[in-house]
Amino acid sequence: MKPRLQASLGQHLVMTPQLQQAIRLLQLSAAELEAELATAVESNPLLDWTESAISAGDTAASAGDGAADANDTSLDTPAPPEADWTGSDGDTWYQRTGPADPDDDGLQAEQVAESETLHDHLLWQLHLSPLSPRDRQIAVALIESIDDDGYLRESLDSIASTLGEELHASDDEIKTALCQIQRFDPAGVGARDLGECLRLQLRTLDEDTPGRELACTLADGPLERLPKIGATGIASEMKLPLEEVETAVQLLRSLDPRPGAQMGAISTDTYVTPDVVIWRQHGIWRVALSDSMRPRVSIHRGYEGMIQHASAADASYLKGHLQEARWLLKSLEARGETLLKVTRCLLRQQAGFLEFGEGALRPLTLREVAADIGLHESTVSRAIARKYARTPRGTIPLRAFFASGIGTGGGGEASSTAIQMMIRRLIEAENPRKPLSDARLAETLKATGVPVARRTVAKYREAMSIPSSQDRVRMA
Repeated sequence: MKPRLQASLGQHLVMTPQLQQAIRLLQLSAAELEAELATAVESNPLLDWTESAISAGDTAASAGDGAADANDTSLDTPAPPEADWTGSDGDTWYQRTGPADPDDDGLQAEQVAESETLHDHLLWQLHLSPLSPRDRQIAVALIESIDDDGYLRESLDSIASTLGEELHASDDEIKTALCQIQRFDPAGVGARDLGECLRLQLRTLDEDTPGRELACTLADGPLERLPKIGATGIASEMKLPLEEVETAVQLLRSLDPRPGAQMGAISTDTYVTPDVVIWRQHGIWRVALSDSMRPRVSIHRGYEGMIQHASAADASYLKGHLQEARWLLKSLEARGETLLKVTRCLLRQQAGFLEFGEGALRPLTLREVAADIGLHESTVSRAIARKYARTPRGTIPLRAFFASGIGTGGGGEASSTAIQMMIRRLIEAENPRKPLSDARLAETLKATGVPVARRTVAKYREAMSIPSSQDRVRMA
């Protein structure tokens, strides 16, 4: 992948149409990407399906391992002949890439994909944010008021009234919670009008982005007059060079006025297609792109060769489509490399999760992963959105590698998922005639160095669909 494109994906340096395409492709699920490629091949004569795709750089999406350097790439990743992970049933698990075999009833990849709406995506990010229970309740009320386009249409006073007298949140508390939500992905979400939506997106760009400062000024006021008087009128009104204003206007036009629309729900009849395959070999966890995620389109060399012999009009037409084809292939390559980079980090951070299950899941947030690999939080969020990994423990969403944390008596942290597993084990081992109450569960966890409140235990128990102690007595 070209350094410019890689930097753009990581830091949002310049919001060009090509970068917009790369960001959009990164967020697509496997099924959506397949549909996107089918549309591109149908509309662009310079693109063609191929069994052995040739990217713009003549390299396919790379494959690597959890311990490898991020720049270590190779064209092919053969299935490991000596995969050494043994499951609980005693069978050795081997890597298998490519689409799942519909005749193999044992494949967990043949599961229906979970639908994820914009609200689901925002609530997941909220769950990973270090907020107090009170602030979290306020943020949930705000998220529930955000429409499908990503805008907060209700007034803050109206939202405050829905919180009830128990919370009685002040305007400052609601605004603080809203500021937190407006940092979430997709950029621009939680805005109350178009100007604020564009400003939030501009805030994610590098400060050196050409036209960024003026674009922020235009979004604050003159934006509404732009369709009437154009860039020339704005330049005259603000006494600025026309070229400078046109740069800022072009930057504004490259932004998304409906950021929430990016998060379309997956159809309920869509099956999971793993984006990456994870296996352990010689004691090292490794990751590779699934065969189905490797670029299966290439440039049609026949049409490309016609450009130099075609008429001026035909050559211009073919060159335009050739440029589009090259950018698509570069964006696909960038998507694969970013996905691998994020997954490698998850392997380094959560090897215990793969070895021992959810009980060994350590607290991990988007911010930690972003800092570790030098990407923007929103890029990491897009990279894992509706992406799945085929692992020795089945096909799981990449979101499963993340968890919020609670401080322990030993000075460390335990993930919320691990605490839920502890609660489940305690309940499974209890005397059915004398079930453990939430208070008793909290005391037991505190004795093991995990101080959690009774209401937190109740919340986790309900999340696991486990009845209360009273109901468990009746069931016994």
